[in-house]
Amino acid sequence: MAQKTANLAILFADISGSTKLFEILGDAVARHKIAQCIEMLTEITKRHKGTVIKTIGDEVMCTFPAADSAATAACDMHESLDDEATEMTAAGPVKLRVRVGFHFGQAILEGGDVFGDSVNVAARMVAQAKAGQIITTQHTVEHLPPILRASSRFIDRAPVKGKKETIDIYEIIWQEEDVTRMSTGVLPGDKTVNAQMHLSYRGKDFTVSHERSSAVLGRSQTADLTVDESLASRQHVRIEYRRGKFFIIDQSTNGTYVKGDNSATEAFVRREEAPLAGSGKISLGRSFNENPQEVVSFRSEF
Repeated sequence: MAQKTANLAILFADISGSTKLFEILGDAVARHKIAQCIEMLTEITKRHKGTVIKTIGDEVMCTFPAADSAATAACDMHESLDDEATEMTAAGPVKLRVRVGFHFGQAILEGGDVFGDSVNVAARMVAQAKAGQIITTQHTVEHLPPILRASSRFIDRAPVKGKKETIDIYEIIWQEEDVTRMSTGVLPGDKTVNAQMHLSYRGKDFTVSHERSSAVLGRSQTADLTVDESLASRQHVRIEYRRGKFFIIDQSTNGTYVKGDNSATEAFVRREEAPLAGSGKISLGRSFNENPQEVVSFRSEF
């Protein structure tokens, strides 16, 4: 089969601490849990339009057509495992975690496999990662959209086999961080007692009020409203009722878009909060300019 080259994001996801897992759980149980984890990583890869090239023991190697889809998939991998229940054992709590490293660049495709310098760099990135981390290169970060670039931070310079110079490596931050609290925001707020915020999505409704003061929207099945949007984080955004006002609090990788029914423009929040009032729609991770199909409707009553 003839070789061909393409610009791809090559990603390695390595299950961390698998040897210890066998010691604690025993061969049969540990093998089952690792197989479940590999299956989950495979499903996430496909959901983000990636291709699993191969699995090597407790590691998955996959490719993505763009750097941003690889970064979003990597965040999804960590979030999905973080959302899994911790298994209690006699030796203490056990929870699977992964190390993720990826790099975007030119690669050689042949016989269903991928070769070349970019693969070597991606392998070096996962070797640099710790459990729960996503490590990539400066070159890859430069190919990310501004939202994802804002979630990256320089952490080190590292040598790569076959290269004379060291390369700058970055971490992609996927965990929920402290949200910036804003006293004013892009959406109008109103202080009224006994207010209600009605949320609806695909025939499901949830009301936030004094009795039920918060709701979580996201892709997780444990969210109050589970939204089937590939760009959404599992616990993407919260709607909270505090002192007669409603607030939207984003805690995601890709941010949240809000558009009022009487507004021609959308508001965007990411890792921050803003007052929420009136009625309109909420899109998780996808701008209204992209005509998102998975949107949540909101309507407030004061």
